[in-house]
Amino acid sequence: MTVLERLTKERLYFDGAMGTELQRLGLSRRIPESLNLEQPALVERIHLHYLESGAHIVTSNTFGANRYKLEPAGLRPEAVILAGVGAARRAIAKHGSGYVAVSLGPTGKMMEPLGELSLEDAYETYRQMAAAADEAAADLILFETFSDLTELKAAVLAAKENSRLPIFTTLTFDEQGTLLTGGSIEAAVSMLEGLGVSAIGFNCGLGPHQVEKLMPRMLQAASVPVIANPNAGLPQLVNGETRYDVGPGEFAKAMSRMAAMGVSILGGCCGTTPEYISEMTGAVKNIPFAAPRPKPYAFVSSAIKAVPLGPVPVIIGERINPTGKKRFKQALREGSLDYLLSEGLAEQAAGAHILDVNVGLPEIDEEAMMAAAIQTLQHGLRTPLQIDSSDPAVLERAARIYSGKPLINSVNGKAESMEAVFPIIQRYGGAVIGLTLDETGIPGTPEGRLAIARRIVERAERHGIAPKDILIDPLTLTISSNQKEALTTLESLALIKRELGVGTVLGVSNISFGLPNRESINAAFLTMALQQGLTAAIINPLSPAMMGAYYGALALTNQDPDCRSYIGFAAPAAEKPAAAKDTLYDIVLQGRKERAADLARELLAVKAPLDVVQQDIMPALDEVGRQYEAGKLFLPELLTSAETVQQAFTVIKAKLEESGQGGEGKGPIVLATVEGDIHDIGKNIVKVVLQNYGYEVIDLGKDVSAARVVEAARDSQAPLVGLSALMTTTTPSMEKTITALQAAHLPCKVVVGGAVLTETFARQMGADFYARDAMAAVRAAKEVIG
Repeated sequence: MTVLERLTKERLYFDGAMGTELQRLGLSRRIPESLNLEQPALVERIHLHYLESGAHIVTSNTFGANRYKLEPAGLRPEAVILAGVGAARRAIAKHGSGYVAVSLGPTGKMMEPLGELSLEDAYETYRQMAAAADEAAADLILFETFSDLTELKAAVLAAKENSRLPIFTTLTFDEQGTLLTGGSIEAAVSMLEGLGVSAIGFNCGLGPHQVEKLMPRMLQAASVPVIANPNAGLPQLVNGETRYDVGPGEFAKAMSRMAAMGVSILGGCCGTTPEYISEMTGAVKNIPFAAPRPKPYAFVSSAIKAVPLGPVPVIIGERINPTGKKRFKQALREGSLDYLLSEGLAEQAAGAHILDVNVGLPEIDEEAMMAAAIQTLQHGLRTPLQIDSSDPAVLERAARIYSGKPLINSVNGKAESMEAVFPIIQRYGGAVIGLTLDETGIPGTPEGRLAIARRIVERAERHGIAPKDILIDPLTLTISSNQKEALTTLESLALIKRELGVGTVLGVSNISFGLPNRESINAAFLTMALQQGLTAAIINPLSPAMMGAYYGALALTNQDPDCRSYIGFAAPAAEKPAAAKDTLYDIVLQGRKERAADLARELLAVKAPLDVVQQDIMPALDEVGRQYEAGKLFLPELLTSAETVQQAFTVIKAKLEESGQGGEGKGPIVLATVEGDIHDIGKNIVKVVLQNYGYEVIDLGKDVSAARVVEAARDSQAPLVGLSALMTTTTPSMEKTITALQAAHLPCKVVVGGAVLTETFARQMGADFYARDAMAAVRAAKEVIG
């Protein structure tokens, strides 16, 4: 019986931590995966202990088996994965049953545009590993400990297209249910289910109690089986050893409660041992199992936010479209992505739930412009995007680079259209708009449009696309030429919804083309369409008349609890946030990099360079920092603001040097990812933010020995050293480095950070500061250096 077949009948159990067991055996290695080749019997024995403790699935010792980690050490990912699966298979043979999950973690690199790793490089890295897992005849691939949905998308695509194995995914969230890169639980579920993974869940970062609190959100969003692989609580240093504060019995009780909620797969991560798995399986075995039920509606999502298509009608902003817009067309010809971003920011602020993106002009390269627009908008906005083009090549390129689950606009009833577009949806995940037109045109009757809609839905299902991922557009034609068109559209909408049970969408403003005072007609038509059950309306969200009609309709149909949304919309202007301005302060908050240099030059014409820094840039940076720490801004937004500041600083620095005022930054500060750890994302984030605050940073990179850190701190006379570690197995290296710095009697303080650390753990290691995030590192720098 395959693992997926068994998962429909019973609850399954993962093993616990590999790194914890290696540490207990005194085998902490810079590259633990090398043990698959050097000591395979030892790895096999660890797997066997977990199987004997009740685990059904053992995870191979291949978490870091990527080319970036292995090749510098002279190791091949394929050989390490083959040996890792072999060790697990031998353990299963001795035990008599079990499954092998090939564990694959993040590369440790940050994705473009915030880092250096491109989507295609990430894809190739995971392609190599997925193909090796397939060749090794594993039972499934487990992508675990991911915190970046863009990297995870590359990994899942590579596995889908280069192996025949089921794909399970687990992510590392904070206690608010947010990924390092800002993604929500719902956004992760939306994207991953769209890509076709077989199970989704939590691992690492949090203990069982924290995961238990977040689990209802995951279960409410997911239609596939859900996984819980938490840590054994929070780490502490006891007599020089890393221990966790949740014991096996307490762990098992929390896991039992999650099993009762409906979690299908249970296991452990850092700090868990065979004893934990044994306690857990014993405590859970009598809790009835129920297979997950598909959710009635779909989501579309950005990398941060998910929007459901179903319970309440949603607004799709129509303004990122050149039709009838001279300024927009000029921006496309000039390649001005800032104009597109400013339009998107305005629509997002006005309340649009999804933003249509159309960049089609005959005289430009639409495919290249769409790719550039998607990259700019998805890193500057939280709102999910609707990719709008009649060219399948444009749709495919945009869908590939999109971080999330997009809405694709559109397909129609022509066979060639369906055969071109549906494979794109199936490959990349997405919802799709189906237009009720075909080779004969647009039918003049509701029954004719229903027939095309039915054909679209049936053909989509043959491509593996669920009806809930389809929005049918019955098409809106202007009443200026035929006054019956509005009634035909409304009757078609109601008929399609009643007969097919799918969602519907309309481009509302088409109804009034050629008429005066168009907003009055548009608002009335929107209200009528909403009454017929419209799922999504494509409108101008900057129109008070249209948004008033929308919020009013929701209030009148009991879809706006306590009329809160309507009251918020109708609040006096003085109570609403001020409109965005094109000041340097504002564009730093908005992350509009293209405008930064020009605005800095304008300010330098009337202000001294240091005044611009102190009066405009530093207040903006401080506000970004405050919003980030308050959870109002997420990491991509923090880094985009930092990049915006860098654009302005380049101009200011040139002006200072021109006037002979150039000088060195504050510091220096030495940063390093400790020996044995190749994951330097956190360290790189801290570096960028510190530099924005004017600190000179000496970046030693990753996998840095204690001796090298001491040498750099001594040579530079740095008053502050920052150390980072992601993996539990490398925390001893961090403690060793702190001890070495103290033994050298250097006049420096130490700040530490990383996913496996806590304030208590940091203090126990001898660190002076614990930085939960980049802004905490800035506070430490201010305290030490000023």
